[in-house]
Order: sequence, then structure tokens, then C-alpha cells
Amino acid sequence: MVFFDAECGLCNRCVRLLLRLDRRGRLRFAPLQGPTARRFLRECGLPTDDFNSMVLVPEWGRREPCRGYLLRTDAVLEALRQIGGGWRWLAWLRVLPVWVRDPFYRAVARCRYRLFGEWKPRPLARAEWAERFLP
Repeated sequence: MVFFDAECGLCNRCVRLLLRLDRRGRLRFAPLQGPTARRFLRECGLPTDDFNSMVLVPEWGRREPCRGYLLRTDAVLEALRQIGGGWRWLAWLRVLPVWVRDPFYRAVARCRYRLFGEWKPRPLARAEWAERFLP
């Protein structure tokens, strides 16, 4: 499960890219502003009003999802690993420590609305992708 900022232009473009790349349909998505994410964030003791981070829960649907969630660059790299193919090699960037990777993520997160704007809802390229979203 990938939680993302549904109001962010960059975040939505990244989700649509992941949808295109994930031919096996492994990833599911939900907006950080929605009830599914809010419930998860609250149960795991994470802020429910901070939408500056992608959250990936690799073991979604298991008993204890709070034990294995990933944030920021860890989440992005794990999503790429899960979709496989040629993108899987980027997951090796996890050998770099988080303190090296995450400052770049945070810098982009701070100015993403200025650079990419607010997302204007539009139809998905494929109707079957809608099944991969939770509220």
C-alpha cells in the first residue's frame, strides 16, 4: 500500500508512473488525506496532518502493519523494487544511508507545490487502475 498526497501534482504524477510501470499490479494506493491512511497513521502513532512524505506499507493486510512501514526515500525505493523490471536496480540506492538520501526528498517536498502545482483531478488512463485505489 502506498499512501500519497492526493492534492500534490508531483505526487499524483509519481503514482500514475508507478501504475504504468507496475504491470503485475502489486502496488495499491490511497490518499494520505483519506480515511484509510488516517486510520493507519493514527494506529501507528504517525502525524495525521503531515502530507510531506510518501508512506509504503509492504505487508498491507497483515496483522501488524505498523511494524514494517517505510517513509520518504525508503518508500520510493521499495516501491521500485516491488514493481521489478529494469526499475528494480534503483532499489540498490538503499545502500546509501537515509541521512544522505532523505534531505533531497525533503527539499523537493517543501517546494513541490510551487514546482508542480496542485493536482487537478482527471481520469485514469486505464479504467482497471481504479480498483487499485482505496479511499
